[in-house]
Amino acid sequence: MQTANITITSLVSRFKGKVSLTLLLVLAEAILGLLFPLFIGYAINDLLVEKFTGIYLLGGLGILSLIVGSGRRFYDTRIYSQIYIRISEEMVAKEQARESSLSKISARASLLTEFVEFLENSMPMILESIISVVGILVIIFTLNLTVFWASIGLFFLMVVIYLLSGKLNYRFNEGYNNEIENQVTALTSQDMGIIRKHLIAVTIWNIKLSDLETWNYVAIWLGIIAVLLVTPMVVIGSGVINYGRVFSILMYVFQYTESLLMLPFFIQQIIRLQEISARLQK
Repeated sequence: MQTANITITSLVSRFKGKVSLTLLLVLAEAILGLLFPLFIGYAINDLLVEKFTGIYLLGGLGILSLIVGSGRRFYDTRIYSQIYIRISEEMVAKEQARESSLSKISARASLLTEFVEFLENSMPMILESIISVVGILVIIFTLNLTVFWASIGLFFLMVVIYLLSGKLNYRFNEGYNNEIENQVTALTSQDMGIIRKHLIAVTIWNIKLSDLETWNYVAIWLGIIAVLLVTPMVVIGSGVINYGRVFSILMYVFQYTESLLMLPFFIQQIIRLQEISARLQK
């Protein structure tokens, strides 16, 4: 029976045959998503001269995206359910061999679900966001250099914020997970003083995590607002009069900021999973 360290990387490597197809579908879905602002721009330009070619292309792109996206989701649910059963059985057997308490096994089984949920739900969104960010930067570079550098600046702002707050985030997750592992013990004690103390501690760690993420969110959003204000002024000021192109640039910048805003949530999840991974090996 395998007892290797449980990390996102090790799970992807171990079940690479099953995960490969879903990653390819995510890649296809992300690339199709990148084309929407461009095709909307084509449709606008065609409609302005009473042509419908752009509309047909946009409709075809939408149908293709629907087929790929729905197919991936049907596949993901079944594959990751199998993976969860496999690694959960191994974890329970490992903890039973160590004669771990029922409360500890229960808590770790609960924490283990976060890995599978991350693989099924968050990892595709992370890949889509990364592909979107990189792809849009390349497209913006070809459309307007000033907007490109503003977008790069926003990305580095986010990187700096999470480099500065990463260790604190890890420590808060460690404190929260310590309380989660003690939850069954606290509840079975039937001592309302102990139970209340446990619930207060869980709440305090949740508030600390939420407050940290909120301050990071505020800082990043200030950068996003600056880019959203600069973009239309730069594009219009540069003399672009092609309505479809102007719309495409604005859509790409908005899509870029939207994708970038998703990354902090995923960073927080990865930090949490790193702590859980270290905990499961103790």
